[in-house]
Amino acid sequence: MSTDAHDWLIPSPEEHIGWDVDVLYGPWPRHHQDTGLTEVRSILKNSPVAGALALSTRGPLYDDGAGNAETVRDLRDCPELRPVGTIDVRDALTAEDRLDELADAGVRFLRLFTLDQAAEPGFPGYRRVVDLALERRMVLLHDGDPRRFGPPLTGRGADVIFLDLHAYLLADFLLLARGEPGFRVTTRMLSGPDSIERVVESVGARHLVFGSRTPFMDISPQTLKLRYADISEEDRAAISTTNVEELLD
Repeated sequence: MSTDAHDWLIPSPEEHIGWDVDVLYGPWPRHHQDTGLTEVRSILKNSPVAGALALSTRGPLYDDGAGNAETVRDLRDCPELRPVGTIDVRDALTAEDRLDELADAGVRFLRLFTLDQAAEPGFPGYRRVVDLALERRMVLLHDGDPRRFGPPLTGRGADVIFLDLHAYLLADFLLLARGEPGFRVTTRMLSGPDSIERVVESVGARHLVFGSRTPFMDISPQTLKLRYADISEEDRAAISTTNVEELLD
């Protein structure tokens, strides 16, 4: 029986990742090389990841308005990628206009770079951006420590994906998530031997999504960690695909 030469690239159902929520392209000061959109798409194409939420680093690094426009323009011809917007929380006076521009472009996801922009949960600019985003029912892709940024977001019906939760801090996130069905965390830093299983057992698979931080981290260990987690196939499919699909529209 003949085998197509490309069959080895097709992931099995256990390996398939429908959506990666943590993808960037462009220059990054702390990375050894700049990785453009073409290269990022190639990385994803040669992985089990079928689709991703992505944005240009121009937005957080240089100019949020121009970066958002660039992301929307660049991804228009990339059917496997959905655009993510951002707002510079240091210049929140322009946030309403920027968010209206994103809404007009059909962008549903807003990524906050509080670490790079030195924002704290109590800062007026940060609060303003979050208030405006939640009014528009946007999904927040949030960096930083969920123990600091999570409590101010509780009780607001927010959909938030925390991007930087380390396995050592997992218990605090689980306590937060018990009362917040919209709080989710990526698998990227859940490096404990049973971290994924703990989330599923404690609060359910709906609180987990796949995120790799491509191209700044190797995607293979991220996919394998989910592939071999001791969870049901239904839960694996939720984490890899359907939890994000619920947020797309």
